Amino acid sequence: MGYTYTQLSLDERCTIACLHRDGRSIRQIASTLDRTPSTVARELRRNTSKTKGYDPAYALQQTRARRWKGSKLQRQPALRSLVLERLAMGYSPEQVAGRLAREGSACISHESIYRFIDAQIRRTKDYRWRHYLPRGKSKRGWRGRRGGSSANFIRGRRSIHERPTAVDTRSQPGHWEADLMLFAQYGQAVLVAHDRTSRLVIAQRLPSKAAAPVADRLNDILLPLPHPLRQTITFDNGTEFAQHHRLHAQAFFCDTHSPWQKGGVENAIGRLRRFLPRKTNLANLSENDFILMNQRYNHTPRKCLDYKTPAEVFLNQLLHFECESTFLPAQE
Repeated sequence: MGYTYTQLSLDERCTIACLHRDGRSIRQIASTLDRTPSTVARELRRNTSKTKGYDPAYALQQTRARRWKGSKLQRQPALRSLVLERLAMGYSPEQVAGRLAREGSACISHESIYRFIDAQIRRTKDYRWRHYLPRGKSKRGWRGRRGGSSANFIRGRRSIHERPTAVDTRSQPGHWEADLMLFAQYGQAVLVAHDRTSRLVIAQRLPSKAAAPVADRLNDILLPLPHPLRQTITFDNGTEFAQHHRLHAQAFFCDTHSPWQKGGVENAIGRLRRFLPRKTNLANLSENDFILMNQRYNHTPRKCLDYKTPAEVFLNQLLHFECESTFLPAQE
């Protein structure tokens, strides 16, 4: 009957180091560990350092290094190409992993994707790899921001705490958030409206940051929708939303210095910055490219939607209300 071989443990390696240092022979060490002499001889031959001799920690590190065959994305070129293609389309690592699992085409975790990108940056010193990540940063995490508030200049301002409680659950459609994307070129701005339930984003260029054109563009977005899909809209305290009374939806405002209270549109703008960095000159961006950017965002699967796309969820909402409106009133 043959032996069932198992890897040497750290305790066994410590015993080998002590006995070898005491001058014991290989057969004596093997007899103490109840191992074959060939196992001990191979361990000493393969894991002995030229400078330190045999060290248990170094031996364990060497053993693990020999067994590692690279990450899954390094070993599978087809999967690597598929993942990088989705990342280039604007998917986050979580969205890539979730969508691939939903499609049943591959199985990989988002942490493996993050580690692969980080390893490529460390190995090649090529920081262009960071552009595969949603926010284009080589380090994960958020940067704090400072900003002032103009709440005292907004007439008829209603606090977010007066907003219907159903808005917080995101279970009821028709509740929006809005904010502006600003750019290095003075006067250039993009209005971003974000549906809290479907996470759909509608972006519109603005001729200026003034309150009147902002209100006009918001009405252009809201008026074509059925009334149940345009109930409330939440802003920060920027004066560009001072004409909120002209809107065809109830307007509410965040607390001062608390833009996180409309976190949906803040997150959306962070994702859109991948396609529209702050240094973008909107005058050089064609209308067709601007529309494609918006469509790409709305057709990217989201983890919070069970990896459905915002466009799919919003279309289902719209069809639901259109179907309801086709029913004839009940006859008395």
